Amino acid sequence: MAATSADGPRHGAAGLVAFAHALLVRAGLRDDLARDVAAVLVDGDLMGHTTHGLALLPGYLGEIEKGAMRRDGAPDVVASRAGAQTWDGRRLPGPWLTLRALDVAADMAQACGTGTVVIRRSHHIACLAAYLRRATDRGLMMLLACSDPAGASVAPFGGVSPVFTPNPIAAGIPTDGDPILLDISASYTTNGLTQRLYQAGEKLPHAWLQDAAGAPTADPAVLFDEPRGTLLPLGGLEAGHKGFALALLIEALTAGLAGFGRADPREGWGATVFVQVLDPQGFGGGDAFARQTQWLADACHEAKPRPGVERVRLPGERGLALWRAQSAMGVRLHPSILPALAPWADKLGVAPPQALIRA
Repeated sequence: MAATSADGPRHGAAGLVAFAHALLVRAGLRDDLARDVAAVLVDGDLMGHTTHGLALLPGYLGEIEKGAMRRDGAPDVVASRAGAQTWDGRRLPGPWLTLRALDVAADMAQACGTGTVVIRRSHHIACLAAYLRRATDRGLMMLLACSDPAGASVAPFGGVSPVFTPNPIAAGIPTDGDPILLDISASYTTNGLTQRLYQAGEKLPHAWLQDAAGAPTADPAVLFDEPRGTLLPLGGLEAGHKGFALALLIEALTAGLAGFGRADPREGWGATVFVQVLDPQGFGGGDAFARQTQWLADACHEAKPRPGVERVRLPGERGLALWRAQSAMGVRLHPSILPALAPWADKLGVAPPQALIRA
């Protein structure tokens, strides 16, 4: 559902990064923080995750303006061992913190086989898939998960009261060819997509929500009109115990390990983050790892497709194809994104990006 627009102008990725970077710097964010945030957001759009790319930038700018996202500084290291660290993110931008945590975890993994950094009090980290190739390009496997202790929109299986956020988890798995890139959530859909469809007066493609009485629905209005409904856990009314279990695991990996979460006072939109990197060389060996993962990739591609399916596709395959195509031909943004950024561009005195090609 988070697809690129089927029509409209294309914009060069470098120009979009420069535009986002300029807006963030003019808003007061330190230059290197702004550069990383801009790059991660545009990577999300390049991969087709249009609710978690530049669509987030107006909200980020608003958070900077009101002081809810720190403009400068560094995380505090709360605990440290050879293969594990806990950071207090001090409300710094999530993409910058996550990239720094990835670098530290990768160094620990290459020394110890595995490295883990958990971050409390980060701001929002954007699209999880946007980080994965930064590990797999180095032959490393990455696990990334986050939760937002300030939010609750997903009910536990069997309930109608919101307890969790969608709680995404992602993994980057190297092979001998393209990496396998997983990015899923413990709920059927996301808050971002539901809000976009609600604002557009549209419905979800399936009954991925439930109203306050527990009836399944595709109407996003149930999340915004009182009494409010909730996002269904992955698996829905039939098998939502699986999404519920996944949400609990992600809460333990993030809030539990970081020692900060839903049991604490709310601080506003943000994230508690789990970053883990594994170096196959510290286990059965890099070549052996790639031999196994490539066999699986080939077996899935060679599997006989069910009726109506052209071919089996691996997780991340479509996103990588979009990333390559849009890197070469320009990015087609969702039509709501640039209009939402126009007031900020005017306010901060930043020229909007120029289109490359008219579709």
